[in-house]
Amino acid sequence: MRIARFSVREGRAVEGGPAAGSVSFGVVEGDASQPDSLVLHAMAGHPFGQPQLTGESYRMQDVRLLTPMLPNKIVAVGRNYAAHAAELGNAVPDVPLTFFKPSTAVIGPTESIAYPPFSSDVQHEAELAVVIGRMCREVPLERVPEVIFGYTCANDVTARDVQQREGQWARAKGFDTSCPLGPWIETELDPADLAITCTVNGDLRQAGRTSLMVRSIAELVVHISEAMTLLPGDVILTGTPAGVGPINVGDEVAVSVEGIGTLTNKVISRG
Repeated sequence: MRIARFSVREGRAVEGGPAAGSVSFGVVEGDASQPDSLVLHAMAGHPFGQPQLTGESYRMQDVRLLTPMLPNKIVAVGRNYAAHAAELGNAVPDVPLTFFKPSTAVIGPTESIAYPPFSSDVQHEAELAVVIGRMCREVPLERVPEVIFGYTCANDVTARDVQQREGQWARAKGFDTSCPLGPWIETELDPADLAITCTVNGDLRQAGRTSLMVRSIAELVVHISEAMTLLPGDVILTGTPAGVGPINVGDEVAVSVEGIGTLTNKVISRG
């Protein structure tokens, strides 16, 4: 099931459904490779538990897709692909290397990545994102599937020069608009061996597979939940394959994950 978060465009609201501009969740049906075929069925309330549809449906062109979740926190994992660690001259860490991106970094599909004025080397990092579905702590390995709601695409946008200069990653990876998520959450997916790609202006930059992760999604959830309580809607970024590189104002960046879809964002100058 594909769960999206959306607002209805002005003039496209239906009687009894969400008002134009209001935010709702919905279930997406249709062939993602043919956007005109997609239909979004509005949902009552939040998507956790058993979804309740309202009966209102919209063509995708009648709505604006938003970030599929507003997480309380984003826990990201660095250097979880050996080839990516090597391309930046780093060793694979002995334990998962984790850091936070703030909720204010999150944007949705088609929203713009605003190039921060304090950097001259902003780079893309295509990733598979895990969305947590229930409150949990100290999750045993065998029970990890029970706490995962689904998966979405992510771009861990990074000010590489700031990361290297400052030695810690809060500003380099936490600036506003540095965490695009979307286009929706896929709840029925085996994440063990999925293709991940990133294109910039249509040119392929990254191409990897989740099977190349140093540590599996289950291992990451166990490790992170040993330290902190995870809440419904929290997001875990699982690392990026090799091929990261610069993005510039005017570029269009597209992150695709097999079985989910494509997350597309343009880069603008911060106004």
